[in-house]
Amino acid sequence: DVDRTVAALEEAFRRNYRDTVQMPARLHVEIPPAGVLLIMPCHDKALPGLGVKLVTVRNHVKPGLDTVQASYLLLDPDTLEIRASMAANYLTDVRTAATSAIATKYLARPEAHTLGVLGTGRQARAHIRVLPQALGFERVLVCGSRPERSIQFAQKLSEESGFEVKAVDARECVEESEVICTCTTSRAPLFDGRWVRPGTHLNLVGAFQPDSREVDDETIRRARVIVDTYEGAWAEAGDLLIPLERGVIARSHIAADLHEIVSGKKAGRQAPEEITVFKSVGCALEDLVAAKLVYDQAFPAR
Repeated sequence: DVDRTVAALEEAFRRNYRDTVQMPARLHVEIPPAGVLLIMPCHDKALPGLGVKLVTVRNHVKPGLDTVQASYLLLDPDTLEIRASMAANYLTDVRTAATSAIATKYLARPEAHTLGVLGTGRQARAHIRVLPQALGFERVLVCGSRPERSIQFAQKLSEESGFEVKAVDARECVEESEVICTCTTSRAPLFDGRWVRPGTHLNLVGAFQPDSREVDDETIRRARVIVDTYEGAWAEAGDLLIPLERGVIARSHIAADLHEIVSGKKAGRQAPEEITVFKSVGCALEDLVAAKLVYDQAFPAR
């Protein structure tokens, strides 16, 4: 459930991490030439909960198959027995979009009504499903790597959602949107950072490796940057690491993590004309919260 997921994740980020042991900088196991295995364990005393997500990201897949495959093991934190094993692609989709919705709530202008999504895959679909429901967007623009794919995707999402989703090119998507979500597997910038209007908020969720990024130096240079976790950002966020290595930004360019924003320790949006970026690489706490919601709903008496 979207609303319950957003609420549970917002509370998890609001809490201090003193009760949480996780690997925000997830373990990467390279499996050449097939792809990479990602391992994401988390223990949270406050839930209480214990679990681990296993993710494979394949370099070469047949048409129609998912590049990413995720599974989740939920354990009993007292006995260390496995409580449940669940397919986790959908959990990953929803928890990522829900986290973007939380960041958008605190960082976007309150009057924002146009959502732009770059990408036509699972994460793009999840963001189009979750953000309008959580935040009330009235208009959605979408841009994929191929115009014909964008048109088909927009038509299908319009039918599923009940509101208009319009296929556009990258420039129109960026220039006409007040909130932009990049949800792609691209390893290179998707648009010119000069196209981003003052007052725009961006959620960057696709790139999760130090040598890949979805936005250029100009976008990051112009923006106030918030991350999901500092550890994950400095280990994996090519969107930040590449301009850092080039001297475009300093480490101090990251203004806050999501815990500091949600808990009120640091300010969210500071001015109407400010450009804000939420860079997400995903953290294990998000997966544990989502998996625990599923389990508790399936077995409320346990």
